[in-house]
Amino acid sequence: QVQLVESGGGLVQAGGSLRLSCVVSGSIFSINAMRWYRQAPGKQRDLVAVITGGGSTRYSDSVKGRFTISRDNAKNTVYLQMNSLEPGDTAVYYCNADVIESTPWGRGNVGSWWGQGTQVTVSS
Repeated sequence: QVQLVESGGGLVQAGGSLRLSCVVSGSIFSINAMRWYRQAPGKQRDLVAVITGGGSTRYSDSVKGRFTISRDNAKNTVYLQMNSLEPGDTAVYYCNADVIESTPWGRGNVGSWWGQGTQVTVSS
């Protein structure tokens, strides 16, 4: 089994910054892509940023230039640095990772795992 736990959400004024963290734990052989999604009330869950196993990054147009995704492979952790926050960034932020599980025989199957989400609220 694999678990993802996010932290770092909270309430911040417009123009402020927050840093989200997501730790992946469990039976891990390796981690491929890691992503951050967000879901505002009454809206669909949207992709915010992705970082590949090789470190390449992509961002949604709405956060490009303001958010930065990074990862620490030694800690199985992905981060989302959010600067110049706007009220429109208010949402529950979810971490997602493509994890190859470890088995007694070595490399197992790859699965897509989700965290429980962390609330980010930006006040105007």
